[in-house]
Amino acid sequence: MKVLIADKFEASGIEGLNALGCEVISKPEAGAGVGATGLAAVLAETRPTVLIVRSSKVPAAAIQTPGLTGPSGSLKLIIRAGAGVDNIDMLAANAAGVAVANCPGMNAVAVAELTMGLLLSMDRRIADQTAVAKAGQWNKKEFGKAKGLKGLTLGVVGAGAIGRAVVKRALAFEMKVLAWSRSITQDHARDLGAEFGGTDTPALLAMAAKCDCVSIHLPATGTTNKLIGLDFFKAMKPGAYFINTSRGSIVDEAALRDAMKTKNLRVALDVYDNAPATAEGPWQSATVAAAPANAGHVFTHHIGASTDQAQQAIAGEVVRIVEVFKKSGGAAGGQVENRVTGG
Repeated sequence: MKVLIADKFEASGIEGLNALGCEVISKPEAGAGVGATGLAAVLAETRPTVLIVRSSKVPAAAIQTPGLTGPSGSLKLIIRAGAGVDNIDMLAANAAGVAVANCPGMNAVAVAELTMGLLLSMDRRIADQTAVAKAGQWNKKEFGKAKGLKGLTLGVVGAGAIGRAVVKRALAFEMKVLAWSRSITQDHARDLGAEFGGTDTPALLAMAAKCDCVSIHLPATGTTNKLIGLDFFKAMKPGAYFINTSRGSIVDEAALRDAMKTKNLRVALDVYDNAPATAEGPWQSATVAAAPANAGHVFTHHIGASTDQAQQAIAGEVVRIVEVFKKSGGAAGGQVENRVTGG
């Protein structure tokens, strides 16, 4: 079975795939930074049965590479080495009969750790203090002010693996936690140690009004697109903390910028509506540009899952998915673990 890795991937994962007897072709530059044309060219050249990507986009143009899919095509499975599949054109994959799988939960601890780091950084203005210190200034008078996290109310929007990991860590900081999800129950919230925040939009807005801090942990879907918008930010307390480490499309950034100005929200973002697909390069964000200096805002570079521990776990899960698929015959309709459908 031929496997194309078109993105950055752990050496342990490549070794695991080789141990399964796969013919592994590692071309991390194929998806990163060269767009659909470059990926399509590599797919046409290599004709893999399995395509593995991390953050690089797999658009319809790549999936529809002539001869790649269909009854006689080679490509049967695309694996996202991470959570979510928003970088893969699911409609095109479904239409072509190509299965799509991902690795949910493997990066939960990493993202939860970043979430708590962002929360602490906002409260203590750590990034601002560092910038001022590096500029050769001392200002304990200005920066010696913080709320402190103990006793604050944190609203966790999304109760999947990451949301649950955030709840656990927030409770260790002695915060009060409210959990909202379309599928959460009162019993589930109680088992997490959180208060039930509801399941519908009115409950979400009501929860926002109660919270000193809100952290978003939702997948990017049609129902979550711009879910966190004008009404949500109007409901939030003045001076509250807002964190998004999930997907940029979930937040209406124009509404967020307005709330930063009118409600003095303190904001930490790891994801953005216009985040580049490349690993590095020039980038401009209206939200970052609108954030006043020394106001506690923190902006990171979509690195929530980027810990060695998380990437090793994801690599192991990818190998497991390929093993199950290979044992089932490695053909269209074969057994696929963590299969994702829809688009």
